[in-house]
Parts: sequence; structure tokens; C-alpha cells
Amino acid sequence: MAIFHMQINTVSRSNGRNAPASAAYRAGERIRNERTGVLYDHRNRQDVLHKEIVLPARLEGAAAALAWARDRASLWNAAERIEPRADSRVAREYMVALPAELPAARRLQLARSFSREIAERYNVAVDLTVHAPRPEGDPRNFHAHLLATTREVRPEGLGPKTGLDMQGTTRAELGLPTARQEFSALRARWAELVNERLRAEHLAARIDARSLAAQGIEREPQARLPWGALRAERRGERSEIAERVRARYRSRVGARAASIERGAGAARPRKQADAAPDSAGASASEQRRRRAVRDWLAYREAQAHGVADQSQRSVPVDAERARQEAVEAWRNRQAKEGERRERVGVREGGREAGPSEDGPAARSGRSRDFSL
Repeated sequence: MAIFHMQINTVSRSNGRNAPASAAYRAGERIRNERTGVLYDHRNRQDVLHKEIVLPARLEGAAAALAWARDRASLWNAAERIEPRADSRVAREYMVALPAELPAARRLQLARSFSREIAERYNVAVDLTVHAPRPEGDPRNFHAHLLATTREVRPEGLGPKTGLDMQGTTRAELGLPTARQEFSALRARWAELVNERLRAEHLAARIDARSLAAQGIEREPQARLPWGALRAERRGERSEIAERVRARYRSRVGARAASIERGAGAARPRKQADAAPDSAGASASEQRRRRAVRDWLAYREAQAHGVADQSQRSVPVDAERARQEAVEAWRNRQAKEGERRERVGVREGGREAGPSEDGPAARSGRSRDFSL
């Protein structure tokens, strides 16, 4: 079955990463970081199936002037030089799973199409590399890395930050959607491109960018093991981290199953209790919340009628107490809602996966960037 996976990461100096190192690793090349003098040599990689740099179509007329942007080492050293801060974000990566059901040529075509759309959408250079599954990994794990500049590309060099990499306040001032909305749109577009290609090849498989909960699927997302834990187990070593991850996963699966069994009979009575404000089934916190609301409304009504003597009010009210209880009840309600969402599952599920550097989690899961 086709697997949806899009992981959106950032290459930032704040977490010790740099653009030449990331580009060299993904493309299997030898690149020196001119800013630090460190040389990165990954020419021994055997899993790089294709690599190219995609530029916006509007710059096709300036092909001669863009020779610097078509050279991988030149492009990513330029991205390093232009950023002045010690915590600068120097690149953004989109890693996507390519459907194993498609022939190799169609997978490449799909990755190219998405690279062009990102280059056009943000006016950036996109360094596309397509990787094959590693021998010790899942044989279906074909994937592509799209390493994009965080600044617009121009014939004379890199320009201002792209809309996606602006500060949130700047995006709001310009009337742009939030970063989360932008990431959701990108995920939906990737799913659309993949499904169009699967349909054109007369394949029944489809992918969905939505969460499992949004799809109405009652299933706990499968655990994703860290790369270090996977690598240790592949060497025949015991990994305590992997064991803890799997134990937590089994616990979540058991809790979900128990919750589903209880929920079938409990859903109706809960609605009836909510409909009766003073029913015996209402929880103590719910009763406090309702009492606080009634007291607050009575206080506001008394103020509106100019009642000065508290003894004349139909409901005795301590305004500060009512306010505090209302706030406390609201906070309790918010906390319970958060717990409920966590139980339902805001993430999506799927298979266990390999490292984020080498391949997507082979699962239909939500990407964790929101850096989305």
C-alpha cells in the first residue's frame, strides 16, 4: 500500500547543522564549508539514484548568470555566507516518501514536479536528491530529499527571506497564512500529486495527508524508533530506548481499546447529564463551573440595575470568588479537552521507520516540523 509521509525540517546553526554538510550528505558528494573550512565527503554513498538543482522557471532567461546556483557547492556556500546570525536558518528540507508501486521513472517525475512547484511557489532553489532503500531497511523505502534555500534566488545572488521563512508577525502584517496553514497546504498538495500519478498508472493505492482521527480511523499511531535505537538493534545489541518506545506504544493501544469498549455505552448517558444542569451525574468540577457562571451572571445583572445592598439580590454573590471559580473551571475544561485529544490521537500512524536523515518514517504520519 502507498504510504503518505512528508517531513519538513530546517537546517539551522542553532542545532549545529550547516547547508554544505546537509547537501553533501544527501547528494553523496564532497563539499567544503567555506565559512568553517570543514570538508564533508560522502562520495561512498551507493543509494543516491538521482540529483539535480531546480530553479524557478522565471529565471530561465538568465541561465548564464545563474551558473553559481546550479553548482551544489557554490549554492550552499552562498546560503551560508549570507546569513549573519549564529542561530540562522540556512536551508529548509522537505522529505517525502515515493510510492514503491510506481516505476522508477514515474517516481522521479513525481519528485521533480513537486520540486518545481516549491521552487515556483517560494522563488527558491531546490536541491533534489532521490534515494533508494538501504539494504538493511524496508525495500519499499524510496524517498526524495528536497533541500531548499530560505532566501529567494536571483541572478546576482540570494535575496530576501521567502514568505515561508519570515517571522510570524511579518507574515501576519503581509496578510499571509500562518506557517501551520502553509505546511498543511503543502502536505495536501503532495498527496494530490501522488494520487494523480497513481490514478494515471491505474493503481488502486491512494494516500491521505489527513490525520487518522480526521479520516475516522480508530487506530493508535505506530511507534517510530529513533535511528540510533534501530541501528543498535540491527547490530544485534539491546536498545533500552527501543524497548521503552514499544512499551509505551503497547500501553497506548491497550488504553485505546479499553476506551472504545467503555465509550460505546457511556456516550449516551453523558449527553443526558449535560442536558440536565443539576443532575446527580454531573461531576463536581462541572457543578462548580455552572454555579460560578450563575453567580457571575447574577452579579452582572445586579450591577446593571444599580443594586447597592447585597441583601437585596436574589442570589448572594462574591464577585471575586465567582471570577476565580469561573477561571478555574475554564482551565480544568481546557486541560480535560487536551487530555481527550491526546487519547484520540492527533498524530497519524503507520509502520516503524528509519532515520530522518536517510529516509522517511515508513508510516502514514504527520510531519513534526512546525519549526510546522
